[in-house]
Order: sequence, then structure tokens, then C-alpha cells
Amino acid sequence: MSASPRPVSAKTASLRLALGGAFALAAAMGIGRFVYTPILPFMAEGIPLSAANAGLIASSNFLGYLVGALAGSLGRLPGSPRTWFLSALLASAATTIAMGLTDNLAIFLLLRFFGGVASAFVLVFASALVLEQLAMNGRAGLSALHFAGVGSGIALSAIMVALLGGNGFSWQELWFASGLTTLVLLIVITRLVPRPPGEPDAPGAHRPRSYPKSGRYSGELLRLVIAYGLFGFGYVITTTFISVITRQTPELNDAEAVVWLAVGLSAAPSIYVWNRLSGAYGPSRTFAAACMAEAIGVGLSVIANTPILIIVSAALVGGTFVAISALGLLEARRLTTGDPRQALGIMTASFGLGQVVGPWFAGLLHELTGDFQAASFAAAIALVIAALLVLARTNSVPKESPRPVVADWESLRAQLLSEGKTDLVDAIETLRAQGGKIDAIRQLRENGYLKD
Repeated sequence: MSASPRPVSAKTASLRLALGGAFALAAAMGIGRFVYTPILPFMAEGIPLSAANAGLIASSNFLGYLVGALAGSLGRLPGSPRTWFLSALLASAATTIAMGLTDNLAIFLLLRFFGGVASAFVLVFASALVLEQLAMNGRAGLSALHFAGVGSGIALSAIMVALLGGNGFSWQELWFASGLTTLVLLIVITRLVPRPPGEPDAPGAHRPRSYPKSGRYSGELLRLVIAYGLFGFGYVITTTFISVITRQTPELNDAEAVVWLAVGLSAAPSIYVWNRLSGAYGPSRTFAAACMAEAIGVGLSVIANTPILIIVSAALVGGTFVAISALGLLEARRLTTGDPRQALGIMTASFGLGQVVGPWFAGLLHELTGDFQAASFAAAIALVIAALLVLARTNSVPKESPRPVVADWESLRAQLLSEGKTDLVDAIETLRAQGGKIDAIRQLRENGYLKD
């Protein structure tokens, strides 16, 4: 008689869930979206591919990302979030592999468009599922591990492309290897991210959680949405073309194998670091500071004349763009009382619009000027404006003004997470799970989050 499997503890289950979310973002974002950057120099020489066409291909991917974000924000799609994001991961793997089967520009555009749709679906549905389950389990602090998947995926893709490309693999084989890696990760993710308790994992069987009909779309949120779009435009030119810049600049050639790795390694721990700063200085000021740091990195990418400087540039961009993405999404959730998928979707759509314009704009300017300097300086200016937009609304509120009363625990939880108060969230979730509602309210009042 076989022994029944030992039950998995809540702590272990939460860790596995966060790790599964990290692998999902590594596959869909780190590889599915960003592996194009290290492969691009090989494509540019092997096809060959002009800077303008390279920019179009990148913009097509980001247009798909925009469409996917809008579709994911509707909140009316049938089936479970788990089914959607696993299916989207499979689509991401398929479109990645198919990139190595053609050299036709029109087909490239279609494949990267649908790959962008898939990556947005993974971000929206995996984040909604993973973050909500972690908060329900009282382990909201593991959200940093979930978002670290983007940087880890970038680092993985950098190592893979550098090793294979350095050993004579063609650009087509680099795409094949990337897609197969996504398939392997998909198998692991399927085991790590189970169905939420009580939810049948079949299309049409899931009944979405009830939310107010419309969220609270305040002026604060609208300014944040605009800043988020400017951030999308500001970071994407460097993350698309930094490998090309490094290869095309003789003084920087020695850094080509490690520059994209520097982006990924800096991105992986950035969520944790910037979340700590957010807890100390507030999410808005932290968002603005990260945008300013990224503006320096973007500008440095086109004036660097030594390998060390281009690596510093890569580290500044990598160490900020994933964190800004997460800070923006968490802040947006705090500023709306509607369906959190709508807040995530609207922000991701603005982000995607900035990304659509960025590579196309940079490619055109490269055709006119012969380099990426003008486009990169424009991107740096956009990042500075994004920082000022967020600081303007921050400075309009007195520093010691009382915190607003938040109508429901989910919105308050998102606010606490955006401020880096993960320990407080864990404590409140534990009290609520034990039936200590009055103790939870008392602790929130003592921390200044509820009025008497």
C-alpha cells in the first residue's frame, strides 16, 4: 500500500508559486521579448538587416504587446488566468522558433507581433494570478522573486546567445535554441503554478472575482499612465539597440559578449533594491529617482568610448527598467478600486505605446544621421519628463498629510506593497486568516493607514 504524498506547506507552496511566476516572466519577457536584442547583430550581418527594418521588427513586437495588454485588461475573457498564461507561453515558444525559419521581413513582423501579444498575456495573467495568491497566503514579499524573472531571463538569454554565437551558431539556430528553452521552462512552470484552490482549469469554467464596475481613475493615475508611456519610450531604444551599438563601435567591441549580460544581472535584484527604497522614500519619489538614473544610462550608451562605460550604461538601464515597471504597476493598483487587471492593462498599454514608437523612431533617425545618438538623447529627455510628472503630483501633497482611508483590503494591500511594507502585509494577512479582524484594524490604525 503506497503512502499518500506529504502535503506541501503553505510556505513551500508560496515559494514554488513565486518561482513559477519568475520562470514565466523569464520565458515570456526575458527570452520571448528581449532575446531579439542579443540576436540582432547576428541578423543584421547575416541577412543583412538595416537599422530601419530592425526598428520596425522591434516595434511590431511592442505593438503586439500593446494589443495583448488591452485584450488582457478587458476582464471578460473566458477561462482561468492559468490556462491563458500557459497557452500564451506556448505561443511565445512557437513564434520564437518560427523566427529562424524565414528571412522575410513581412513574416518577421507578423511573428514578432503575435509574440508580443503572447508576452503581454503572460505578464497580465501570470502577475494577476501569482500576486493575488501570494497575498492571500500572507507571502506578498515574494513578489520581488516573481518580477526578478525578467532580469534572470535576460541574463539567461545573454549567456546562451554569447556561448552559441561565439561557437559559430547562425542567427537562425539562435532563435531555435531560444524557443526550445521556453518550451523547457513551460514544462517546469506547469508543475510549479497549480490551479488556484477551487478553480476548475477549463475554458468557460472560471468565474472572475467580483469588482466594482468602474475603477477610480484619478488625475494622479492619469499622470502616472503618461509617465509610464514616456518610460516605455525612454528605455526601449537602448534595450533594443545596445548590442548593435557595441558591435558597431570599435572601441566597445570587447564588451559585446557581456553588455547584455550586464543588463540582465543588474535587472534580477533590482526589484528588491528599489522596493526597499520605495519603503523608505515612497513609491512616487522612488519611481522618479529610477527614471533619472535610467536617463543617465541611456545617454551614456551613445557617448561611452570604453568597455567599462558601456557596461556601466547597461547596468544603469538593467538595474532600473524592470523595477520601474513593477513600481508603476503596484502604484497603479493602489490608485484604482476597480478590477486590478484593468489597472495592469491600462498601464501596460501606455507602456506598450511608448515601446512601439521608440524602435521605429530610432531606426528612422539612424537612417538620417548614421548613429543612435539623437534617438538616445530624446529617450533620456523622455525619462526626465516622466520623473518630473510623478514628482509634480508628489510635491503637491504635503509631506505629513494623513493617508487616505482605503475602502477595501485588496486596494490597501496593493498600497502597502507599493510602499514596500511587505512585513506589515504579511502580519495583517496572518491576523485576518486567524480571524483577528479587530487586531488587524488596530495594527493598520497604529501604522497610520486608517483614521479613527
